[in-house]
Amino acid sequence: MSSIIRPRLTDFYDLFLTQEEVDFAIPFLDEDIPLYVDPFLLWKSPSMQDNSLHLSITNSFNNLGYLCSKGKSHDANDILISASECNLVGLGNSKTREGKRIGEKLATSLLDVFSSIPQISKSGFIHFEEIQLLVDNISKDRVSDIACNFMTSFLIDYTIEQAEKNRIPIEKVLLKNIYCSKTNRFKEESTFLPINPKTKQPLLLVPKRWLRYIPWINPDDYFKNYYSAEVDKEGNGKIERVKLLSYNRNNYDVVRTYTEIKERTAVDCKNDPLFNQIPITSAKRKLKAILKLPTGKVDNADMKYEDNLCPLLASLFYPHLDFSSEQSRTDSGVLIRDLIFYNNRSFDFLKDIYDDYGSKQIVFELKNVAEVKRDHIFQLNRYLNDSLGKFGIIFTRKKPPKKIISNTIDLWSGQRRCILILDDEDLKFMVQLFESKQRFPIEIIKKKFIEFIRMCPS
Repeated sequence: MSSIIRPRLTDFYDLFLTQEEVDFAIPFLDEDIPLYVDPFLLWKSPSMQDNSLHLSITNSFNNLGYLCSKGKSHDANDILISASECNLVGLGNSKTREGKRIGEKLATSLLDVFSSIPQISKSGFIHFEEIQLLVDNISKDRVSDIACNFMTSFLIDYTIEQAEKNRIPIEKVLLKNIYCSKTNRFKEESTFLPINPKTKQPLLLVPKRWLRYIPWINPDDYFKNYYSAEVDKEGNGKIERVKLLSYNRNNYDVVRTYTEIKERTAVDCKNDPLFNQIPITSAKRKLKAILKLPTGKVDNADMKYEDNLCPLLASLFYPHLDFSSEQSRTDSGVLIRDLIFYNNRSFDFLKDIYDDYGSKQIVFELKNVAEVKRDHIFQLNRYLNDSLGKFGIIFTRKKPPKKIISNTIDLWSGQRRCILILDDEDLKFMVQLFESKQRFPIEIIKKKFIEFIRMCPS
């Protein structure tokens, strides 16, 4: 498992699941998923369950203000600090799946809005994401974590349901930070959840439909599209965050007007998928740019080749291959793999590759050269191992000479390693299939594989 690039929970348990087909975001084991729960998506959802969860989250947050009004600011501080980080969901930008809670000073500053802003003191928040517009150092990651912590009980039930549905192993765990909406307190609870096999920490699964890169209500949108356009029309367009936050607290009606506009345009608020295929027009444009490039490194042609081909291949092979990473260094920092894909085994040919060559991931080398040489074959061969598997692909510009094909056949005969070589003509055919949608582009690789195996000695 140590050689897998950006390992996911499904990779560890050898589950045949694509990100496209499951309802949740598949967790990484070593890092966060770079998305966030946006409470606004729960508010606008047609699902009564999502609406109820939004109301529960909002009520739980507003309860902090109630505690402060009853002289229980210390209790409110403790609850807010506990709710400010949710490592179980693994959302955000951490490379270790470990985040930090806010401190008492920031918690006190946040809770102060309940007493310093009359409208909030009287009625509370309708969308607590507005806190980003009122308090410094509160951003999308905190909004997401607070929302997740206040609905952990639901996420536990959801995770168990999805784990049973998708055959994800679960173990008994003791959770020490489960929010109870009945008592408005955090408590301990024993339950069953999937475990991160590396850290032995429990994991919570999160529905994809709640995830966005940036919340619908956010400071940048507020400043650029509302405050600068409607409130401070004579301003220089430069944001002075501290002054803006102070203005917002003293003029909360302006913030509410902005939020009401966001409510009216809620139809445009959609979740962000974990991967977006490029449009057909972009695919054809990238192909055209590739075909015009000279071979070699003149005018950074090799870099331009990779810059165009990486997103193109990621889109052509989706959803059968989930994109993992590009330019991934090995532990020694010496070797570089151009493209890595998760092998989800969702296509008959891909399952054969997994069964015959042990390919949990598939390595693609991109070579903008006039002719593939033996060194290129040997370079890719060094990447292939028991964890990644013994199957790899080289994308290059022109058809390889017969002597190079003979090298790959010899490699298969001696070590049972399979290296396929595809060129510009294959790439053109893939883009045609991508446009016509009559067949899958990955079938070109299957065709190449069948042709290669026919050339190998029986």
